[in-house]
This record gives sequence, structure tokens and C-alpha cells, in this order.
Amino acid sequence: MALALVVSALVWVPAPGAAAAGGCSMTYTPNQWNGGFTAQVKLTNLGSAINGWTATWSYGGDQHITSGWNATVTQSGTAVTARDAGYNASVPANASVEFGVQGTWSTSNPSPTVVSLNGVPCTADGTPPTDDPTDDPTDDPTDDPTDDPTPVDCGTAVFCSGFEDQTGTTPSGQWTTVSPDCSGSGTATVDTSVAHSGGKSVRVDGRAGYCNHVFVAANRDLSSVGPTMYVRMWVRHTTALPAQHTTFVSMPDSSQGGRALRVGGQNGALQWNRETDDATLPAQSPAGVALSRPLPTGGWQCLRFSVSTSSPGIQTWLNDVDVPGLRVDGVPTQDVDQQWLSRSTAPRPTGLRLGWESYGQGDDTLWYDDVAVASAPIGC
Repeated sequence: MALALVVSALVWVPAPGAAAAGGCSMTYTPNQWNGGFTAQVKLTNLGSAINGWTATWSYGGDQHITSGWNATVTQSGTAVTARDAGYNASVPANASVEFGVQGTWSTSNPSPTVVSLNGVPCTADGTPPTDDPTDDPTDDPTDDPTDDPTPVDCGTAVFCSGFEDQTGTTPSGQWTTVSPDCSGSGTATVDTSVAHSGGKSVRVDGRAGYCNHVFVAANRDLSSVGPTMYVRMWVRHTTALPAQHTTFVSMPDSSQGGRALRVGGQNGALQWNRETDDATLPAQSPAGVALSRPLPTGGWQCLRFSVSTSSPGIQTWLNDVDVPGLRVDGVPTQDVDQQWLSRSTAPRPTGLRLGWESYGQGDDTLWYDDVAVASAPIGC
């Protein structure tokens, strides 16, 4: 295991109810292994006594916090917030408080060099950082080049389509209309009246009922994409996701013998579904569903996700915001991925299909545009 120590000095600004203080120091001590890490954080109060603290930082890699101790820890994109646990809110002068986090990483795990305590960013020598946006943890997390590279149409994608090459109303060229299980009245057509960019998109008129499956399938073998597959698409739909199960992204998965790894909805929120054992992500409990998000209607939405092909790992972003309920990180989390991790075999998607599959109620009309598949992150 690699062990590193980063010491960052902090100046703190008192929160309501806290006394004034002269500053504090911080050590961030990570313990890293392949794909995972823990980090112990120690705050030493160098001023007068404080009552209530919040520490924030941004990661420069693709780290994702899965749990914490001695603090309430949350993460949005690359930004992390740790708040006192109540019993350790008071920190006398020259005393210390310690808390920790556990998480995962895929590409890199650099320690944060700039942190903020109660809203004020500080550096290792205790002086305020410059106005460099790359060093400011309050910056939009989409500025992180690892998690969200410069938005371009195709970037490093091995497959990219804005449907501008389509010459008729029937999908052709890079795409084929398919009905994986059975077909009905659902349709998929090239649309020249609605588009996210350019002048064309694919429109899917999905119908309720099990045998109304309709998709456009990419005519490309994607089995070599990895070790992590990154998918980006813009999707627009007209009807809120129903309570019953639906699918609008389906990926044949060789680890399931060709059965599908699916993105869709249930109980009104986005979910992943594994066809082999019908496992869902998140778990379909009220707490699990609350950690997902609905798919907004009436406008274009950027949906991105990553699928690890070497270990059970999934992450999902909606409009560049990480969705905590749609994340598999190898550590079972109640109401999120404990059901998903009952199967330890890593997925191996071999294709991409976009369309509509309903298992009960749920007509919908959807449009897809600016679709990309890559072996590295690709932004909106």
C-alpha cells in the first residue's frame, strides 16, 4: 500500500455560534491501494475555542467517497464536505479533532492541496491561495480535467454520433433499428425538427407493454473499450418516468451471456437494472430511490456514466452532477448497491442500444443526440 502525507494549514472563519480564532492546521494522511483508499484528517485549532466546524476540499482525481467516520461527509462531483458529528463540534484552543473518509478511485488519487474551513480556503503555509481557479475548491466540479474534460463533441471517443450522417427517416449507417425481445407499435425515426446540436436526432416513440421494445443499436463492437467504458449522450423525453420499470439504454453484456445491462427508471427515478438477476441500483426502497434523481422532462439532459470492466464499478452523472444512488464502488452501501454487489462478476458491455422498453405502464417520446463512447472520461 502506498502511504502519503499532505499537510495543509487552514485559516478558519467562525460559523454562527463559534468564537473567533487565529487559525488552525490540518494533516491529510491517505492510505491507498489499487482502486481504493482511506484518509485520516486531523484539524488542530490554533486560535480560541470554536463550536461547530465544516471542512471542504476538492479532489484532483476521480476519487469518490463511500463512507466516513467522526464526521458527516458528503460529496458532489469532486467537492467534499465534512461537518462535525455533534459530539466533536467543540474544539478548545490548541486541541485537535480527527475524522476520516473511505473511498474509491480509478485513474488517480492525489491528495487535496487546498482546503477550506468554515468557508475560507487555505494553503500549506497558512496564506490564502491565489485566485487561480484550478486551486479553488469552490470551483464548479465540472472544471476537473479528470472527471470532466473540455466539452467537445467527440473528444477521445471510439464511437461518436450526432446523427448528422443520416439521409432518410430510417436509422442507417452507424445505427440499426432493433427489437431485442419482441416488437409492437413503438417506432424509431430520424428527426430533423428537434436536435441538441446540428440538425438531426433520433426520435423514439415508446409504447407501454412488454412487447413494444424498440431501440436503435450502434453498429459497432464495443467489447474492446476499457478498462472503463465511458458513455455520454443527450436525451430529451416528454413524460415523467413511471412507477413501473422502464429502460431507455440497453447494453448487451457478455458477462451475462448477452443479456442486458440497462439504464431506465422505476418509482419515478433513474435506475440501473441487470437483466440476469433483475438486480437494481439503487435498491428500490424509499431511502434508495431518494438517492437517485428523476429524469427531467421537456428539455435536453446530459446523461453520462462509466462502467468498469475489471471490477464491479459504475458511476452516473446527470447534467454533470454525480448521482449518489447510481454508484457501485465495491463497498456495499445499504439502500444503494448491496443488492448489485451480490454478483461479483464485472460487466463487459459489447454494444449500445437507445430506445424504450416498458414492462407495464409508460408511453414516452424520447430524442437522442450527441452520443459518444470512450475509454476515457468525455464531458457534456
